Amino acid sequence: MNKRSILPILFITALSMLAACSNEERGAPMREITTMELVKEMGIGMNLGNTFESTGDWIKGTSVTSYETAWGSPVITEAMIKGYANEGFGVLRIPVSWSNMMGEDYTIHPDYLARVKEVVDWALDSGMYVILNLHWDGGWFEKFPTEKEQSMYKYTRIWKQVADSFKNYDDHLMLESFNEEGVWPDLWNVYGSDDTNKEEAYALLNEINQTFVDTVRGSGGNNKRRHLLIAGYTTDIVRTVDELYKLPKDPQKRLAVSIHYYTPPTFAILDEDASWGKARAEWGTEEDFAELNKLMEMVKTRFIDEGIPVIMGEFGVATKNKTPAMIRLYLTSVAKAAYSRGITPVLWDVTKVLYNRDTYEMYDKVLLEQLMAIKR
Repeated sequence: MNKRSILPILFITALSMLAACSNEERGAPMREITTMELVKEMGIGMNLGNTFESTGDWIKGTSVTSYETAWGSPVITEAMIKGYANEGFGVLRIPVSWSNMMGEDYTIHPDYLARVKEVVDWALDSGMYVILNLHWDGGWFEKFPTEKEQSMYKYTRIWKQVADSFKNYDDHLMLESFNEEGVWPDLWNVYGSDDTNKEEAYALLNEINQTFVDTVRGSGGNNKRRHLLIAGYTTDIVRTVDELYKLPKDPQKRLAVSIHYYTPPTFAILDEDASWGKARAEWGTEEDFAELNKLMEMVKTRFIDEGIPVIMGEFGVATKNKTPAMIRLYLTSVAKAAYSRGITPVLWDVTKVLYNRDTYEMYDKVLLEQLMAIKR
């Protein structure tokens, strides 16, 4: 064998050794750190929105890229992920629809899992924490009240596969039970005046969350002690602080509660009038601040003061028809109100809104400076 033929082999061997080292790092032991301390370390975060959670029968193609780019995102690169860390964000939340390209018996396609894993690795290698979840996933969660056994089977199958794939990762990876899907209007209408079946609805949510904890804990490896994020009732603050919402039993006591904040929705969600409300272009009245602080105090009293960590996994604002100053005021006010009470805020973002996925930096540097100043 000549020297030229040996060189490629040596190169491949070196790559294999590097990969092995990387896997060993992933298999680092879990630190003796409380979930409250871990959540505090996250600082302020960002969502990789409208990417791996994209779904739709209209999506053409059978590759992961077809889904990854279906809702407007470019193909995610390592430089793009490192950009979040370089801008100062401490945690990247990665929403995922695991049913995309799914095979028989709810088997997650290996290419889909491998691609998500690649992006998770990039984020961890950049020094960020990662929150990985099950995100809407085409809406099959709606079937829980009527097809509970089959729905629970699919839910368990998904988390068994995901948990097994990440069981050697250290505590910089957090798994989240699901997104905002824990609400079933046909079972209990949260907007109605009739509380019939309210207890049943909460009991179902609590059971799903307990199944999540039991499944992850039973997968072995570092998952025995992994810090887990537990979805609130539709992640709404008022409904999550309700006494019917119960955290799962966890012998490790390593759980945090997930809430979202888009209040008032006529400002945060609407950029034009809709049938259910008139869009607001401005925010910041005394009443607005009073509402914000009241809701955050509710979370603090119900959870933080009782030693239960909270992550605000999403907060954001529809940016059309609003001035940059107004957008900054709202986002920084919400982030500060949360962070000052020990709640970790994670911005919701999609392509071409807050973070530029082409240049790897925030569009609004003033907003970035104001957000990062909250941590000081």
